[in-house]
Amino acid sequence: MSQQAPDNTEGQTLPFWVDVVEEEGEDGNAMGGLFRHDGEAVLRSVPLGPLRKNLADTVDALQKVFEEVADRGGALPLAEAQLSFQVTATGGIQLIGSGQVQGTRGLTLTFKRPS
Repeated sequence: MSQQAPDNTEGQTLPFWVDVVEEEGEDGNAMGGLFRHDGEAVLRSVPLGPLRKNLADTVDALQKVFEEVADRGGALPLAEAQLSFQVTATGGIQLIGSGQVQGTRGLTLTFKRPS
């Protein structure tokens, strides 16, 4: 399990291009994904605190899944995994499933086994 560093990002932001959509999230805020095709793209300041936490939580969960898959061994063991994701205007992380990949741009995480 990874240790969490202190969050010194309060009030800090990163600029991301997100699409403005009229859809509301569970928290009542408008959701916007990076380069979604159903809205107008605008540059937004994404809060670093939620982005850092959400990305760390996502990576931690994915590493557990990959560890379980890799432990299965077999003739073709897992050596590398690549996943694409989008960042929302509120700092959320949305993994891109295969049905969404066509025509969608996102950021890619690459996980490799140490040599």
